[in-house]
Amino acid sequence: MTKSKFSLWPRQKGGNTSGNAPKIDNRRKHVERNGQQRGYAVCTLPRSGSNFFCDILTTTGVLGNPREFFNTEARRMYDDPTYPEDRFAQIERILTMGATDNGVYAMKIFPGLHDLIAPTLRWTVELPNLSFVRFRREDVLGQAISWVRSGQTRQFRSSEPVVGETHYDGPAIAGYVRKICQRNARWEMYFTRTGIQPLDVSYEGFMADPTGTVQKIASLMNVEFNDTIDLSKSRFKKQRTDENAVWRERFISEYGDRDDIDPFWEPADQARG
Repeated sequence: MTKSKFSLWPRQKGGNTSGNAPKIDNRRKHVERNGQQRGYAVCTLPRSGSNFFCDILTTTGVLGNPREFFNTEARRMYDDPTYPEDRFAQIERILTMGATDNGVYAMKIFPGLHDLIAPTLRWTVELPNLSFVRFRREDVLGQAISWVRSGQTRQFRSSEPVVGETHYDGPAIAGYVRKICQRNARWEMYFTRTGIQPLDVSYEGFMADPTGTVQKIASLMNVEFNDTIDLSKSRFKKQRTDENAVWRERFISEYGDRDDIDPFWEPADQARG
C-alpha cells in the first residue's frame, strides 16, 4: 500500500527514521530551549475563517501569535521581506515571533504546508511541548464558494484590493467541495493514526461563543484568561456578500441530486486505480 504523503514517520531508537521515511536533517535547533515553553498548532484548511480566529488569539497577548510560519511567500508579503527559507530558521521564528512573553507559542498549518516541509523537517519533534487545535468550518459549501471567489478576485484578505471579477463556476465549486472533504479527511486520518486528541473547534462554534472558545485554548496551554473577547479587535473582516447566497442556491439546484453519492477521488483518478 502506498504511504500517504501526510504520514509523520516514527522515530526509531538512536534518532534514526524508518526505512520508508525521507532522509531528514536531524541537527538540533539553534534556539535555546526554555523548559516552560509550550505551544499549539492550529490544524486547518484555507478559507476556514482561520485568519480571523488566529488574529483574535493574538489579541489576547497570552496565547501566542499563530501564523503560517512555513509559508515563506506569505510571511515575506505580510510580515518580513527577509523572512528565511531555511526550515530550522522558521522553527526559530515560531518559538520567537510566534510566542508571547509567557512562553506560549502558536502556529497554523495546512496539509499542503506539511507536504512542503516533511521531506526535511520533523516539525512535531522540533517544537517543544506541542499541543494541537483542530479548526474547521462546518459549512463546507460556504468554504468552497469562498475559495472560488478568492481565487477569482485575488483578494485573500479583507484588507487586500479586489483585482478580478467574480462569476459563478459550478464545476470549480464542486472541485473545491471535494478538495475540502479530502483534506479534512487527511487531518482525521492523522489524528486517528497517531492517537492525538486535538482540541476540536469549529468556526461556527467560535463565532457563537468566542470567549468560551478562547478560554478552552487558554486551559489547554495552562494559561489563566478571564477577559471577554472583542471580535472587533481583529484586523480581518468577513468577505462574504449576498452573491455567496445566490451561488449556494444555484449550486444546490444544479448539483444536489440526492441519488448520487460522491466518490472520494475524481472519477479519472479512480479509474487509474
